[in-house]
Amino acid sequence: MARGAPNFVCQSCGVAHPKWAGQCVACGAWNSLVEEAAAPPIGATASKRGKGRAIPLEGLQHNGVEPERRVTGVSEFDRVAGGGLVAGSALLIGGDPGVGKSTLILQALATYANRGGNAVYISGEEAMGQVRLRAGRMGLSEAPVKLGSATNVEDIMSTLQSGPPPGILAIDSIQTIWTQSLDAAPGTIAQVRTASHDLVRYAKSSGTALLLVGHVTKDGQIAGPKAVEHLVDAVLYFEGERGHHFRILRAVKNRFGATDEIGVFEMTGTGLMEVLNPSALFLGDRSGMAAGAAVFAGIEGSRPLLVEIQALTAASGYGTPRRSVVGWDSGRLSMILAVLDARGGLQMSGQDVYLNVAGGLKVSEPAADLAAAAALISSFTGRPLPQDCVIFGEISLAGDVRPAPQAEARLKEAAKLGFKRALVPAGTKADVAGLRIDTVSDVAHLAELVGTETKTARPQLARK
Repeated sequence: MARGAPNFVCQSCGVAHPKWAGQCVACGAWNSLVEEAAAPPIGATASKRGKGRAIPLEGLQHNGVEPERRVTGVSEFDRVAGGGLVAGSALLIGGDPGVGKSTLILQALATYANRGGNAVYISGEEAMGQVRLRAGRMGLSEAPVKLGSATNVEDIMSTLQSGPPPGILAIDSIQTIWTQSLDAAPGTIAQVRTASHDLVRYAKSSGTALLLVGHVTKDGQIAGPKAVEHLVDAVLYFEGERGHHFRILRAVKNRFGATDEIGVFEMTGTGLMEVLNPSALFLGDRSGMAAGAAVFAGIEGSRPLLVEIQALTAASGYGTPRRSVVGWDSGRLSMILAVLDARGGLQMSGQDVYLNVAGGLKVSEPAADLAAAAALISSFTGRPLPQDCVIFGEISLAGDVRPAPQAEARLKEAAKLGFKRALVPAGTKADVAGLRIDTVSDVAHLAELVGTETKTARPQLARK
């Protein structure tokens, strides 16, 4: 039977095209189509298929036994993974170049090996000498980690099968691994997909916890086919701004844990240091608090997190006011400004507005609406908010302020850090010792509490 016609597969999105073109019609990438041999026709495959074996079918009853987890000893990493790495699971870690993915993996493997575990690190991008130099800078040279440098998946499999299966296996990175069964170049969609499948199959059969490091594209997505993300059990992103010294490990998929947990690390000269109290890190020194700054009491996973939201309003010098947002949703800012104008009586539509989440943290929680609105009103009126006050709550299009979940956990974290006041939505049921709780019902009430009367001119403009 005739072989199938070759396909031209986009190396950015994985879509197959019947003929070559300069631009992928699916994702718009230029010069990304690479010829790959197509699979045999369906009829030919079906004719050669043998008789399968029967598989047992069981019920949904659970025996109550939790899956075995291998704790690395890096508590922030274990928290995001769900309490440790499950035996036989596969985990994919992505992040920008230079953010510290290899440092995190090496530190986790070294800590696990020092606790008596069998850890194997396969480097496909760096030579073994480079990895040893990094381990020396981090003070991990004496850790009993088994180090290897290889890019051929057959060589890796032969090495692993020649001895006992490791407890944790790290591949850095999956884009460099290739198999000799394909003619495609390393890093192509077919090579990444096939190599990932072989490694995940080994992990499932041997009980090894597999860590795969993946590159990210310009838009922040893990490079390679989406099939790789479906093959693994968990997908983690290691984030961090180059201008900041902290890093965030965030789960976007986890079959054995929550997907809203984060781990916070601080990059130092000797590696990554765990941040056990991230609220203190993101708040920093607030001794000279100015107008336009509000402290938001948020929740990241199971952890309460306090962060400062900064806003600045200024008279626009152009016909169209400028809106600039860092760390928050720009559409959410536009909605809050519209609600403050329509429901709160504040005339901010003609102002240039700049909003920033201090420390470079990205906040996506709707409960940050009230803190952002308070910061905007404070900057617009020129009156600072109380320095010992935390704020949280969601704002609706009608101008009402809605309660946020886990209010008591937010308030307890604020009291632990020395805050004395809290501005929360009406109807919030929480009572924390040493914390004065003020409720707000709508944005007009918020404007009054911040210290301005609705539909009044800005004090700075009035003085002129």
